[in-house]
Amino acid sequence: MSKHHQAAKGQTAAAKPAQDIAAQLDLKPGQSIDLLKALHILTRDGKLNQDSRRKLKQVYHLYQFIEPILQELGKDGHAVTLADHGAGKSYLGFILYDLYFKQQGLGSIYGIETRAPLVEASQKLAAELAFERMHFLNMSVAESTQADFMPERFDVVTALHACDTATDDAITFGLEKKAKAMVLVPCCQAEVAACLRQTKAMSLTRTPLAELWRHPIHTREMGSQITNVLRCLFLEASGYQVTVTELVGWEHSMKNELIVARYTGHKKRTAAERLQQLLTEFGLEKLAHTRFKLPESVTDISQ
Repeated sequence: MSKHHQAAKGQTAAAKPAQDIAAQLDLKPGQSIDLLKALHILTRDGKLNQDSRRKLKQVYHLYQFIEPILQELGKDGHAVTLADHGAGKSYLGFILYDLYFKQQGLGSIYGIETRAPLVEASQKLAAELAFERMHFLNMSVAESTQADFMPERFDVVTALHACDTATDDAITFGLEKKAKAMVLVPCCQAEVAACLRQTKAMSLTRTPLAELWRHPIHTREMGSQITNVLRCLFLEASGYQVTVTELVGWEHSMKNELIVARYTGHKKRTAAERLQQLLTEFGLEKLAHTRFKLPESVTDISQ
């Protein structure tokens, strides 16, 4: 066997495991296996444990919703800007960059996270991979809204399992930055549940509906349900078309609600009215002046 033939055979053998791994795991075309190993989604030998499989399935499923938005906004050479709030280890951000932004050669991602070690690790990995248009900031979502060094506008805002009011902060960020789309997977909606607990006794004397949250477990579930309904109405009243669906099957994650909001400029008066009515009905009036305070006007960003 010639040296040339042996070298070619060696290259084929080296490439085959990567191809086998990609086929076996049903990876997206162009997905970097080295990236998945660096994120510890894959082991060094390309294995995937059950927890990582769930994580990858969630991120891939979310990508299916985000990719058409990126393609639409990125047509005609527009450099899309995306803010990923509550980024954590930035699984979503890195995979979005690897599958879309790297291929386009345009646009940038800003990962916002409060835990400094995670931000530092993401910065290091982005540098190692030469993902030059990925930026990681150690700050809260609320702080990022006021940061003067951030871009004036963002095209897309994502928040995957941003806990409790961090999802509301992401919505506020999106409104402030005139986002054309928001993709949100809420998590741990505790604020409204706490308000329901505080007013439970009074509500029980006022309406039989309070039986829906009399028991603690129901208070938590109702708090979660009401929070997301209010968020959807708030977005619709602010000029967004809203779709609500499942992220993945319930066997993979209990925090499974996916809210996709696309800006249309049509601010629904009925949504604003029902938002206020629900806040009153559930004794949540104070949130009308904080989390769900509608701006007097929302600048038209459709141009």
